[in-house]
Amino acid sequence: MQLSIDELRAKVEEFRSKGLNTQQIADELSLSQTTIQWLSASEFVAEDKPLDVKVGWRSIAVKADRIEAVSYVFCDIIEEMLGDEVDTIVGVSINGIAFAQAIASAMGLEMSIVRSISDIQSGHLSEVYASVEGKRVVIIDDVYSTGNTMRKTSAALNEVGANVQLCLVLVNKSWDDDVDGIHLRALVRAATV
Repeated sequence: MQLSIDELRAKVEEFRSKGLNTQQIADELSLSQTTIQWLSASEFVAEDKPLDVKVGWRSIAVKADRIEAVSYVFCDIIEEMLGDEVDTIVGVSINGIAFAQAIASAMGLEMSIVRSISDIQSGHLSEVYASVEGKRVVIIDDVYSTGNTMRKTSAALNEVGANVQLCLVLVNKSWDDDVDGIHLRALVRAATV
C-alpha cells in the first residue's frame, strides 16, 4: 500500500503519540530518520523533501520460513567475506533481530541484540544475549539509509571491546560500500541515481 505524504505524516504522528522515537518510527515505516524528521516538521515544504526510497519487505517478514531462506544468502556472504572468522551475529532492533537469529542458528554462532535508545544516543547492547567483548562480530539490520544507525551501532560495539568485521543489510539505500572502514554488504542496493 502506497501512502501519500499526508498519510505518512499522520502515521509518524500516530507513532509519536505511542511514544516511539525517530529511529523507531523510521524502522516501522522503512524510511530514513531524515525523512521522518522532515515529515515531523511543523512547517515543511513538499518540494524540500529528502531523497528517500520506501522499502517494503513485508512479504518476507510475515513468515519465519521466508526470513530463514533470505538469511541463508546472508550466511553465504559471511562465509565468502570472513570464512569462519566470526563469533557473534548482532541484530539491530527491531528489524535486524529476526535475521540475526536465523543466521546465528544456521551458522552455529552466538547472537546478540542492540536496540536504539534515542535519536542521539547510541544503542544499548542487551545483557540477555551473548557478550561481544573480544568477539569478532557481524552486524545485521534491514535497511541502510544514511548510515547513522550502523555507525552508532559499530561505535557502541567497539567501545565494549567487540571487533566488528562486517555490516549486512537487506537493502542499502545509499552508494556506501563501507561503514567507517568496515565492509557493508546488502542483498539489494536501491540508491537514487
